[in-house]
Amino acid sequence: MMTKSILICSLTAALVAAATSLPAAAQYVTVGDPGNPNDPVTGNLYGGVATTYAIGTYEVTINQYAEFLNAVAATDTYSLYNSAMASDLNSAGISRTNSSGSYTYSVIGSGARPVTHVSFYDALRYANWLGTGSTETGAYTLLGGTPVPSNWETVTRNGGAQVWIPSENEWYKAAYYDPSAGGPADDYWLYPMRSDAVPTSNTPGAGTNRGSFDDGDFAVTQSGSYDPGQNYLTDAGAYTDSASYYGTFDQGGNVWEWNDTIISSDRGLRGGAWDLVELNLQASSRYSDEPTYDDINIGFRVATVPEPTVSVSLMLAGGLLLARRKRPSAL
Repeated sequence: MMTKSILICSLTAALVAAATSLPAAAQYVTVGDPGNPNDPVTGNLYGGVATTYAIGTYEVTINQYAEFLNAVAATDTYSLYNSAMASDLNSAGISRTNSSGSYTYSVIGSGARPVTHVSFYDALRYANWLGTGSTETGAYTLLGGTPVPSNWETVTRNGGAQVWIPSENEWYKAAYYDPSAGGPADDYWLYPMRSDAVPTSNTPGAGTNRGSFDDGDFAVTQSGSYDPGQNYLTDAGAYTDSASYYGTFDQGGNVWEWNDTIISSDRGLRGGAWDLVELNLQASSRYSDEPTYDDINIGFRVATVPEPTVSVSLMLAGGLLLARRKRPSAL
């Protein structure tokens, strides 16, 4: 018969394992320090978040998006696949074969690169699927179609969301906030590599204050000559020493990233991209576009609820044990 201590340990291990398992090979970091102030450099407009949350360590990758397509887009009712994902050689990453009803999707080249040519609504459906298994319900209620322009602003995050596209403040805090910095900007960096200085290099690999941007040469080729047949995206986390304070990578460069904040009737984009100069990586660089828009240099990352702590897991395990002890014997 299992003793109480062994049962508690077993339940705790199971709960901790469940808490740390992540959908679709996603990886997250926890963004704590709830109630932080907005960044004064922005006129105290951005960066403050009242709660603790988790955000993708990396942008959503080609591997992850191909898994999503194979799970939900055999017919592709909502046009989640864009043919440019195969034909645009500067960012190509996913091919499609067979006919509607039996579409299958395959990765081209390195699946660790960020997916591009995704609209804001594609990103919402991916987040819904991670959270609920459905593309139409979850963090966002879509229910069978892409909203027309007059309804773009009505698609907002539902309460109790499990996986979502980060708000501008959530994205901004994960990129630039650092409560240990103690700098003149009240703990915010100008660049998401924990730096107030212009990034020094776009060469992938070790070395601080780096990212994928155009410094006269493209990051992948280290050449200023543009080649229409060359893929210019770097793998997620390629700049190994250039994480934010919370541990995110590539929030500066590689691809612009959608956030779910409404700007006029558009949705927000932040972070800059591989084909833009380093100033687009700054905290002051803010962009938006129509939520149906997609491009060669636009991707996204997701946010989610933070994982339970071990202490919470222990409490849950204790509760399960108590319930077990109170359950009457079988007749």
